Amino acid sequence: MSLLSDAEIEERLAALPGWERAGQAIRRVYKCGDFVGSTNFVAAIVEPAESMGHHPDLEVSWDKVTVTISTHSEGGLTKADFELAAEIDSRYPND
Repeated sequence: MSLLSDAEIEERLAALPGWERAGQAIRRVYKCGDFVGSTNFVAAIVEPAESMGHHPDLEVSWDKVTVTISTHSEGGLTKADFELAAEIDSRYPND
C-alpha cells in the first residue's frame, strides 16, 4: 500500500470532520460521556478494526477516547487509515 501525498491527505481529511493530522497519523477525540461510555466505544470499534486488519492506537480517558491511526508498516498515511476512520465515524458519529 502506498503512502498518500500531502494533497491527498488534506482532501481526505476534509471529508472526515473532527479528524486532524498529527504528524504521520490522523487523530480524533470522541466524547463518550463517562468511563463506561469510553469502554463501550472501544469495544464497538474492535470488530471493524479486526475485520479490516488495521488497528488504531487508543488512549482511554474517563469520558473520552483519542483514536490515532496510521499505517505503521508504511511509515505514514495510506488510504486504509481513512477507510478505518470513516468506518469508526459511521458506527459512532460524534460532534
